[in-house]
Amino acid sequence: MHVLLGLMLLTTCVASTQDMSDKMFTFPLETKRAHVRLNTTKQDFGAVTVCHRSFTDLRRDHSLFSLATPTSVNDLLIFWDATNKEMEPHIRNKNAEFRGQDYKLNTWHSICTTWDSESGLVQMWFDGQPSIRKFVASGANIRGPVIIILGQEQDAHGGGFDQKQSFVGMMSDVHMWDYTLSRCEIQNYVDQRSFTPGNVLNWRALDFQITDKVLIENKETVCY
Repeated sequence: MHVLLGLMLLTTCVASTQDMSDKMFTFPLETKRAHVRLNTTKQDFGAVTVCHRSFTDLRRDHSLFSLATPTSVNDLLIFWDATNKEMEPHIRNKNAEFRGQDYKLNTWHSICTTWDSESGLVQMWFDGQPSIRKFVASGANIRGPVIIILGQEQDAHGGGFDQKQSFVGMMSDVHMWDYTLSRCEIQNYVDQRSFTPGNVLNWRALDFQITDKVLIENKETVCY
């Protein structure tokens, strides 16, 4: 059982910084409006790691993380392609395809994505299991101004949402670093042991803004 902490209806709330350690965002409806914007002062990335946990029953395509700049709407997008049953990280408008993940419905999954501009390699860690490393884009950084969105996929800088690509479910523990985490650091995140929080996005001190119907709730806990 979890307790409702906040509900935003057809409105945009003022950005705030909160410790979300025991919280999650709930996206309860399929819409082309409801989303959470995550704010950061960092605007230049030669490498990145993004980790999050999510829970959904969606059988269609949906976005899990969307970072856009004015010149590249898919500068960093993590997307589930339901038709081909593959995770697709997009970097600077180019994507890789990772198949074989056991993306079960109605189950919490921990997903981490790393990319380095020098090598151009992207890798995904699905519930602690690493993918192969694939080339997507090298030679240039991701540079702002960045807009980071949960719940929708940006087809324009800060907008262009498609209802049929929206996320419906719960999401928590979103962290982003401006470097690639080691295998051990990622495993610590997956196992919810001690790890260094993100220095770009930190779930324990998250600066965010909610638009439309997104709830902040306590994380679901196991009853004994």
